[in-house]
Amino acid sequence: MVSSRQTALAGADFDTWLDTLQVHWSAAQVEIVRDAYALSGEPDLAVADLLADLGMDHDVVVAALLHESVATGQIRLRRVEEEFGATIARLVDGITKLDAIGELHQSSRHAGRQLESLRKMLLAMAQDVRVVLIKLTMQLHTLRQLGPMAAEERRRIAQETLDIFTPLANRLGIGRIKWEMEDLALRYLEPAAYKQIAAALDERRADRERYIARVMEELRSHLRRAGIGAEVSGRVKHIYSIWRKMQRKKLSFEQIFDVRAVRVMVETVNDCYAALGVVHTHWNHIHREFDDYIAHPKPNGYQSLHTAVVGPEGRAVEVQIRTFAMHQHAELGIAAHWRYKEGGEGPGDAAERQIAWLRQMLEYRDEEADDGDLLERFKAEAFQDRVYAITPKGAIVELSQGATPLDFAYHIHTEVGHRCRGAKVNGRIVPLTYELRNGEQVDVLTAKTGGPSRDWLSPHLGYVKTNRARAKIRQWFIQQDQDKSIVAGRTALEREFQRLGIRHLKLEKVADRLGFPKPEDLFATIGHGALTTAQVVARIQDLLPAPLATEEGLPTLRRPKSTEPGKDDVRIRGVGRLLTQMAHCCQPAPFEPIAGYLTQGRGVTIHRQDCRNFLGLASQHHERVIEVGWGETPATYPVDIMIVAHDRSGLLRDITSILANDQVNVLGANTLTDKETSIARMGLTVEITDVVQLSRVLDKIGQLPNIVEAYRKH
Repeated sequence: MVSSRQTALAGADFDTWLDTLQVHWSAAQVEIVRDAYALSGEPDLAVADLLADLGMDHDVVVAALLHESVATGQIRLRRVEEEFGATIARLVDGITKLDAIGELHQSSRHAGRQLESLRKMLLAMAQDVRVVLIKLTMQLHTLRQLGPMAAEERRRIAQETLDIFTPLANRLGIGRIKWEMEDLALRYLEPAAYKQIAAALDERRADRERYIARVMEELRSHLRRAGIGAEVSGRVKHIYSIWRKMQRKKLSFEQIFDVRAVRVMVETVNDCYAALGVVHTHWNHIHREFDDYIAHPKPNGYQSLHTAVVGPEGRAVEVQIRTFAMHQHAELGIAAHWRYKEGGEGPGDAAERQIAWLRQMLEYRDEEADDGDLLERFKAEAFQDRVYAITPKGAIVELSQGATPLDFAYHIHTEVGHRCRGAKVNGRIVPLTYELRNGEQVDVLTAKTGGPSRDWLSPHLGYVKTNRARAKIRQWFIQQDQDKSIVAGRTALEREFQRLGIRHLKLEKVADRLGFPKPEDLFATIGHGALTTAQVVARIQDLLPAPLATEEGLPTLRRPKSTEPGKDDVRIRGVGRLLTQMAHCCQPAPFEPIAGYLTQGRGVTIHRQDCRNFLGLASQHHERVIEVGWGETPATYPVDIMIVAHDRSGLLRDITSILANDQVNVLGANTLTDKETSIARMGLTVEITDVVQLSRVLDKIGQLPNIVEAYRKH
């Protein structure tokens, strides 16, 4: 099945090959391809020729030429990037990553779900669709060279082709590659059936060619009289498609009527339907043998009219009608979409457009596919929100993007997750918060006993991403001793309140606000992990105690808008046009319970309701206390925090990195280190938006190495 062109290319040098091409590369681009050819040791040009024939740009051909040398370590990827640029280096790296597909396929044969995951992983790993196109051409070239190999190896590669690569070629709409790969794979998997069909086709070839010539001549004549300009040709029916139809419909070779087929190509869609009218006018249409893939394209974008009629001599013949543009797409599929006109969109724009097109394409189902075609369920998620990691034994685990080794462990088995204490990714130790990437191999390190940590449930710390893992962790805590959960929950909540400077807030009121009949139920829920302290803080921000002191009967007025930044974020009830300022003694944060104290000459000072200074002033001058509340869109407010840690190099850098990532501005810093104990005390004044943000920041700082505690100064 090797083409005469491929035979002619065997042993050809670069210039001989270049003379046979019909590409629109510039002189500079040709030299880049020549340099790649020379650097990679003058490799076989067959794959490069296939890609050029598909109309791919020079970058793709260069990547294909360099791939083997990089994969075998003869050339380093960094050198490729230095000499050929980042785009080509990414393509080469992408092909290299996909080389593992064959090894994984051997462990997944006959496992339907594993095969589906394997295909998904292949597409997800290929961030640039051109990588998949290169891989398809490489697989086709391998199939063409199977003859000298051992029978078992031929069958393995042929099965891999039908399991993985022909479904992808079909979804990408590249009929030219798909048909040849299918025929070659069938030749090695079902040699008897292949030879039988090939012999039957060959036996009647002269009669079929005579008949098709008559049909074409009559059809050309009818179309000319109808004033339709068309190109009419005979269509080759591929052996694999005949075999599959015989298997699916339980038909004999003699019953496959579309072995005799012609194709009509016209300029416009209107011409397609006009030509269909001509065909149906002169020959009787066979019932139920008509498909309008123009109005309803196939999932891979294929468009054409298919009909079957009783032609001359009473024989059935299939007729396909399409425009020239539709035919190009049917042959080249997504490869045709990578071509762009000079002066039009650039390769980057074309790439983005085609990625979007491919994602949309994969949303559909293949109407012709049978139940065994597991690739039907391909979705765009393979590109966006899924990650495919591999176990040490080669099984593929599908997770949400952003998933961690802990998510992976819980997906393997609940007990593996509970006892997980570390992980290796591609042989390298990584933290449990590491975000997995497509194609990485994960080895979970476990302890013989033990259980999960409550820190794993903190959304701020990023230990788990998937709901499955989170639910398993919560269930573990629920099953633990109830009394221990109550104690642990109470301790955790009180510690959080103390850390955030929340005082004089009755726990009964907190429990009631969250829907618990008594505090113990709230503590137990926190203790077994179904509720985090951060969630509690978020839901009680606007839980205001009864007003400390107000004068009955005073009118309620709104303060007019101030031009000072941040002032509009406090509304004052019971006063007129008074200025406001935040108390420096307690620095109230947004949504904490606050109160106002009227100060002569300075307007109203805003205090936290549990501020000691405020309580002292209120007891002496209760008539100066007024009720205040936070506005809807608070600005940032200064808060003092204290961090105690064993001093180490880079400590301040790590802390400021966390603050920068949370977009927290630092107004001031003061650090004091005890040289004898190496204990560092760091006081920071930071701007925060609310207590939830403060809780999140303190959580993250508390997880840094050498940190003893991090809390809000009282």
